[in-house]
Amino acid sequence: MRRIDIWFLLLAIICLVIGVSLGIWMGLSHDFQFAPVHAHLNLLGWTSLALFGLVYRVYPELGASPLARVHFALAAVGVLAFPVGIALSLADVTIVVAVVGAFVWLAAVATFLIQIILLAFRGTANPMTFAAPAE
Repeated sequence: MRRIDIWFLLLAIICLVIGVSLGIWMGLSHDFQFAPVHAHLNLLGWTSLALFGLVYRVYPELGASPLARVHFALAAVGVLAFPVGIALSLADVTIVVAVVGAFVWLAAVATFLIQIILLAFRGTANPMTFAAPAE
């Protein structure tokens, strides 16, 4: 998984498409029971995953760390399990999937925190430089 930034962005866009589709369905049916699912797909899925991907793009050395793969695996499982679990909970099926998904997502976020802490203390953070516009 060489370009982990792209994998995060790809999963983010998939979540965005699902979240927007769910929002359209809720609007057309006037049934907003699953609004929390829609919100979590867009917030965790689109926003958080896209930000993770952009940070990995700006700091490529993060992507070279073995923790990057762990982070992606946890985030991918968590971002899918948590909204599905919320839907199952709202439908009075079970709360277990939501709880497990939430803790997997927390583990993903904690892994990202560790990545950033290690980057800060290594002192080698070298963000990509962007060319300044010509004058």
